[in-house]
Amino acid sequence: MLTQSEIDQRVFDLYDEYCHGQIDRRAFLARAAAVTVGGMAMAMALLPRYAQAQTISFTDERIKAKYVNYKSPGGNSGEMRGYSVQPSGAGPFPCLLVLHENRGLNPYIEDVARRAATEGFLALAPDGLFPVGGYPGNDDEGRTLQSGLDQAKLRTDMLNSAHFLKAHAASNGKLGVTGFCWGGTTTNYLATALGPDMKAGAPYYGAAADTAAVPAIKASMLIHYAENDERIDSLWPAYGAALKAANVPHEMHMYAGTQHGFHNNSTPRYHEASAKLSWDRTIAFFKKTLT
Repeated sequence: MLTQSEIDQRVFDLYDEYCHGQIDRRAFLARAAAVTVGGMAMAMALLPRYAQAQTISFTDERIKAKYVNYKSPGGNSGEMRGYSVQPSGAGPFPCLLVLHENRGLNPYIEDVARRAATEGFLALAPDGLFPVGGYPGNDDEGRTLQSGLDQAKLRTDMLNSAHFLKAHAASNGKLGVTGFCWGGTTTNYLATALGPDMKAGAPYYGAAADTAAVPAIKASMLIHYAENDERIDSLWPAYGAALKAANVPHEMHMYAGTQHGFHNNSTPRYHEASAKLSWDRTIAFFKKTLT
């Protein structure tokens, strides 16, 4: 498989458009082929390979994992489903909500939930697509399904997921939230919506919270950005200023040489050193704020 350094930045930019629903798969492949010699191969290399995303086995003895259903009043169907993973042994455990990208609960996000559980957290990864049948097994259909949902109700489903997790019998009552892409955006949103019910947030390359809502944030924030991600990065100056003005404890890290999605180890956008460093920072941050 091609490595990140072998892929033209213009193809990465097209992939970002494709990932965010601005062009479809056919247009992505065609435009990549037109932009540079070898563009089609570069484009194909960027499509996810989830078998390589598994770092923690489903049967790892350090964790206990299962799917759970719970009520979600005001959401897209009134009910939600999530992937719940907790450490083996007696709780209570600090809670970590793990929010997926704009395509539902795929295998990469499930693996992130398992990673969190091996670090001592009770993790819940909700599937925003549950009201329309759940993650369909591929990202193209998942992206289409998610874009067709009522987005306000989808946020309500995530808000209800946070409340469900915080009140879980194995919870210590301290809630943290992390998420990637759409999930990073939603992490920022939940910080404003949950107020003191959320202790800490670690969004990855997510759009900033609405400036007017920032004073409602009571959580500490650890914010991760990719260097080559102009659409998201351009929102930081105003967000950072608003966090500072509201006296919200926060820290921002920009990872050199990275693309949007650098933590996702199923595509060549993955940047191993930055993914590891950012995750180590995230785990240390949540251990400090939630335990």
